Amino acid sequence: MVVNKKIAILCNYELLPERVGGMDHFFWKFDAKCKQNNVEVDWFFPNHSTHGEYFKLKIIESKEQNVENFFLIFCKENKTNYTHVITHFVELCTPFFYKIKRLSAVKIIVIDHNPRPLSGYSLKKIVEKRVKGILFSRYIDLFIGVSNYTVHEIVKDFGNYLKHKTIAIYNGVMIDNIQVRTTRNTVNPTFIVASHLRESKGIQDLIDAVSQLPDAIKSEIKIAIFGDGPLKDALMMQTKNREVKRNFQFMGSSANLNELFCHYDYMIQPTHMECFSLSILESLAANVPVITTDVGGNKEVITDGDNGFITEAKNSFMLQDIIKKVYLGEKKISKNTRLLVEDAFSLNQMVENHFKII
Repeated sequence: MVVNKKIAILCNYELLPERVGGMDHFFWKFDAKCKQNNVEVDWFFPNHSTHGEYFKLKIIESKEQNVENFFLIFCKENKTNYTHVITHFVELCTPFFYKIKRLSAVKIIVIDHNPRPLSGYSLKKIVEKRVKGILFSRYIDLFIGVSNYTVHEIVKDFGNYLKHKTIAIYNGVMIDNIQVRTTRNTVNPTFIVASHLRESKGIQDLIDAVSQLPDAIKSEIKIAIFGDGPLKDALMMQTKNREVKRNFQFMGSSANLNELFCHYDYMIQPTHMECFSLSILESLAANVPVITTDVGGNKEVITDGDNGFITEAKNSFMLQDIIKKVYLGEKKISKNTRLLVEDAFSLNQMVENHFKII
């Protein structure tokens, strides 16, 4: 039995009742796993909430303060005795990690969820990251990427000398509550998009692609978009300008996507940047194949022609060609896509792998 461990987990992740996703379920299950093994956990979030199972967590909110700065002040003002500090959605290789080590000999583990831009970083940014790696990576005991792509990017960003302390732990999803589609339309299929509505998610490319479809398909095809974000109004205006408004249904955010994927035949995710998509895993777990782009860790889970289709990011012509062929039944996925998620990407497996490192 694990004893005498006390962990601080820092998450730059706002807790929103209307947005409950895979990471929320991971936090809840990881906390429960720790409690079962007598490991005490303090969770540092920007805000406090009791929705879902957050009422079971010991949450310390930073409120208006930056989570990292708040944590440093908290440690100075309180007797913390942490054995581990784990960070999610926190920038890597900054002075923050040096400051933690000055306070105690705690083991620091960082999890990198951050996608990289499709065109890469500017030269200035590349140099900045290399310098930060040289100065501050020594204070981090373990780097975790959520995909092999992310591991590669960590080493690329900060230096080859990090290879010995950088590993991949794949994200996983809670599959038990995901309703499964038992049939699939091979002609005139239905489509779902589940995405935050910002430019990097590429929904504007999907709208362009649909506008290029033959008129016979445009008169019928429907695509439901679940999600919200700063680009929503612009996307709705784009559908009007491209005369495809009737083809898209903007459904807003939904907290029960696990019950909705199964109502569709395919998911479309035309993203420009991705580490390892939980939406893709959830869609596959519902036995709904995915049409997505060749970025980030997407090709580590989607095999073209097997459990989905891969297109080039920002290539609306290639995307419309895939959608056209899928809609006409010229391309189709026949296999049960849930099996891969059950075998390799379950939430329980993710929790066990993260628990092993402490």
